[in-house]
Amino acid sequence: MTTPSELLITARWVLRGPRGLRLPHGGVLLRDSVVAAVGPAAEVAAMAGPAATRLVYPHGTVLPGFVDGHVHLSLDGGEDPVDALLRSGPAALEAGVAERARLLLSTGVTTVRDLGDRADAAVRLRDEISAGALPGPRILAASAPLTPPGGHCWFLGGEVSGDQEILAKVRRNAAAGADVIKVMASGGYITAGGAEMRESQFDERQLGLIVAEAGRFGLPVAAHAHGIASIVAAANAGVRTVEHCLWLDEDDRVTRPEKHVRALAEQGIAACCTVSGHDWRRKVETEGEAAARAFYGRIGWMHERGVPLIVGTDAGIHAAVFDDFVGTLELYEWLGFSAEAIVELATAESARLLGIGDRTGQLTPGYRADLVVVDGDPLTDLSALRAVRLVVANGRSRAPAGLPPEAGR
Repeated sequence: MTTPSELLITARWVLRGPRGLRLPHGGVLLRDSVVAAVGPAAEVAAMAGPAATRLVYPHGTVLPGFVDGHVHLSLDGGEDPVDALLRSGPAALEAGVAERARLLLSTGVTTVRDLGDRADAAVRLRDEISAGALPGPRILAASAPLTPPGGHCWFLGGEVSGDQEILAKVRRNAAAGADVIKVMASGGYITAGGAEMRESQFDERQLGLIVAEAGRFGLPVAAHAHGIASIVAAANAGVRTVEHCLWLDEDDRVTRPEKHVRALAEQGIAACCTVSGHDWRRKVETEGEAAARAFYGRIGWMHERGVPLIVGTDAGIHAAVFDDFVGTLELYEWLGFSAEAIVELATAESARLLGIGDRTGQLTPGYRADLVVVDGDPLTDLSALRAVRLVVANGRSRAPAGLPPEAGR
């Protein structure tokens, strides 16, 4: 359904996004695709016109739409997503990315960063969603990630060899409409026969070329990097974000190098430590809590040392599904982050670090109409975020399947 010219939503709680901005018995007025007013319910209601649609959630919470900073819409999240991708034709690919975007939206995710697609599928979907032709979140698309011949995710079409091909691929992605340039600075486990996760695929000079060329088009660079050497090279080259950020040493051990993490923090380079709800719970069950905390504890360790964090699910790889964003947030709860900090990370902070914090991630007048309504209070019970009742993305509202948007009146 399309949001009318005015939509007034009142609820038991309104969370503005940044920590501490919590309103009891609050209201949000949307006018076309923009937040027009936020405040006490009675005051905001008085600003709404007589024709405004009014939705009341007496036990619910309104908060900004979620930001998933790392997904792959071209991959299906199944047993062998790479094989499935290589066997799918253009029509199946188009249908698949659209359905996965719809699933993300149904969980309250209103912005995603797609960090590697095939045949610019995510770029085209971004434009269709923006035009209102299909439902889905705002997409920041990277197109095909740069990788050496046969390197990690070569099957997405971004293979490059030598400086000229590197520069040409950056220009090609920019011309195709990319919002960000992605580079596979290290290997990864889903690519058979490719570099090991700890191994670097580009040196610091080459990464610097990519950053400089992307900068000519005003585009940030996101670097997939698991190994210490690849993370350090990417940071020295000036990338905007480091994806995964395991800090693997030469023996494939997850480490915590103080000197290097301080450098990341000093440069303001964000880490998107991707994890799915399935993966972290499986690790706890199969390896024990101590091993899981040693592995995932690096997230809190980086946060304590001032490294900015972006929430990302890596949806699309094996068992990383598109309808369990909250499963990822529950890892942060397990690690000891407060519910208020988690909501901020998933909304205002991730939006800021992706360079769109001036238009989304907060319920602030003048910002885009991106929000989610849930039953209950997520600051006292994070699982309330699973009870989605309404999602508004860029001014277009949708209720989860089978649930009328008026639910909660």
